[in-house]
Amino acid sequence: MLLRAAIAAVALTAIGAVPAHAADGPAITVDQGRTQPVFSYADAVREHVYVESSVDSDSDGRLDRVRVDIIRPRESGPGLKVPTIIDESPYYDNSGRGNESERKTYDAAGEPLKFPLFYDNYFVPRGYAVLNVDMVGTTKSDGCPDVGGKADVLGGKAVVDWLNGRAPAYHDDGSPAVADWSTGKAGMIGKSYDGTLANAVAATGVEGLETIVPISAISSWYKYQRSNGVIYNYNYMSYLSRAVDTDPAAKCAAKRAQLDVDADDTTGNYNGFWAERDYVAGSLGDASKVHASVFVVHTVNDLNVKPDNFSVWWQALADRNVPRKIWVGQYQHVDPFDFEGRRDLWVDTLHRWFDRWLLGVDNGIMQEPRADVQVGPAEWVTQSDWPTPAASTHFFRPSADGSLNLKPGKNGETASFTDVRQSEDAMVADAGTAKPGRIAFTTGELPRDLRMSGTPEVDLRVSLDKPTSNLTALLVDFGEDTRVDWRRGQGVTTLTEEDCHGDSTAADDACYKKVVTNLATRPLEIVARGWIDAQNRGSLSESSPLTPGTYAQVKWKTLPQEYVFKKGHRIGLVIAGTDSNYSGERATGTTVTVDLHKSRVEIPLVLGVGHALNGDDIVKDKGTWHGPQQIDLPVPDNKLY
Repeated sequence: MLLRAAIAAVALTAIGAVPAHAADGPAITVDQGRTQPVFSYADAVREHVYVESSVDSDSDGRLDRVRVDIIRPRESGPGLKVPTIIDESPYYDNSGRGNESERKTYDAAGEPLKFPLFYDNYFVPRGYAVLNVDMVGTTKSDGCPDVGGKADVLGGKAVVDWLNGRAPAYHDDGSPAVADWSTGKAGMIGKSYDGTLANAVAATGVEGLETIVPISAISSWYKYQRSNGVIYNYNYMSYLSRAVDTDPAAKCAAKRAQLDVDADDTTGNYNGFWAERDYVAGSLGDASKVHASVFVVHTVNDLNVKPDNFSVWWQALADRNVPRKIWVGQYQHVDPFDFEGRRDLWVDTLHRWFDRWLLGVDNGIMQEPRADVQVGPAEWVTQSDWPTPAASTHFFRPSADGSLNLKPGKNGETASFTDVRQSEDAMVADAGTAKPGRIAFTTGELPRDLRMSGTPEVDLRVSLDKPTSNLTALLVDFGEDTRVDWRRGQGVTTLTEEDCHGDSTAADDACYKKVVTNLATRPLEIVARGWIDAQNRGSLSESSPLTPGTYAQVKWKTLPQEYVFKKGHRIGLVIAGTDSNYSGERATGTTVTVDLHKSRVEIPLVLGVGHALNGDDIVKDKGTWHGPQQIDLPVPDNKLY
């Protein structure tokens, strides 16, 4: 039986949330640890305000105003205060939101009609306000996009401040707008740039932001565009600013030009520009200021917002004991709403998360295993943390005969290649055959399944004939298998059949198309990849060229992964120069000589049953083993949103 009206008040009071009640009509109602849909979605208040930020990003002489579209229960107000879910986005009038690219729509008076995604349909009937916020410089907000910088961040912070009475807002006629319906407790959610804004605002430590749910989100814009000095895309910051800004190009042209100057593509180094856009340990915000709980969702094959953006953020939160939860999938840039077979679970988990952190409902979600991890196309496991605490580091060492072993090779063994620009297909093809642009090493057949969980690290002793070289490291699974085909359609195919989560109106329905996971059977998969400019081996901020002809240690992390190497497969390590799939860099033409005896790759592995791996577990092949001579791996669609 549902708890209603005064009964609901008693229940909520007992768990620390004390909403005021309207004289008439329903109150926030909790049953079985979940708020119930007792408010009318059709009759909800739909309105907008303009919140004044603290920045003037377009230099027009007045502070930027941030457009905030609001939907909330009709009963909310001074007599019934409700918490708020915020999705701040730069995409509401361009690429849209979600798998179906939904955009906002408005009525004749300019009030919002359609709120993209299901958050409004589902949560407003349960007693939440939902805010769709136009990021500064986009859609109906003032200013210029700052691509992760001060204007982006402080615009979102101002909205949280407004909900708590600390920032002004205005109606169209210039009259003050007051959030007298707000409890002051807010959560931010969103995928990609939206989730990035949630990370950024949380990193300011703003009071009232109680939780964030960053999905496929950036935590460091340097990591989004660079890896240890290697540049992924040139002039990207101005490109993205233009992509999300539908105003006339001239309005923010000067701002865009300055973005590219300050980013310093000439050196690829980390500087003050990137520090402002670093939410882990930056100058504007950092993980030490985060007091909001954090529910991270990311995928290990996301090569748009690469997964080191979540792994480093996650570790920083763990170091500070921030309340947290995580889902780790194997798709590309995909929202958990579109993880096959988990849509209902996602909606329910998100529901319980917001109830816990915005209404104080004691529903036990924080006593459950912290991590949900996808370890196969249709296999998920729950565990106490990510990476799994059961993983331990194992050192694999290359030898001159092309083998990859747990024991080091002979002292004095070397292997050489030239830094040329080439695709990953070319790098991994025909392992076992010497090629001038790469060196490759493989284990023998694995004696049992080995699960990798975490971040591998490559440690090479190298000598160059020029001051620097781009270096690429690939960990490869050699073996025929059916895997998630994240390279095609982000890993999912959209069906025509729909399911619904929440209430609908003619202008805004709660129904979305289902998806299925794309699968592919191939003879290999590139599991982990990582890049470095050798002159950034000691610092991201300062280049230190190598002395040609002398050896130096170069150590760097690959992107994190969750992957099971199957029994009978082989683990491969490929070292090469410039990766044309993911880097805009020109090759240096440097000859790289690797001291194999003093080089290794560290792989975090879960051994499962049986004894620990030792030098005799993975035997060498008799004679040289050759991998597939040619492989055609589709280049994934790295869509922005």
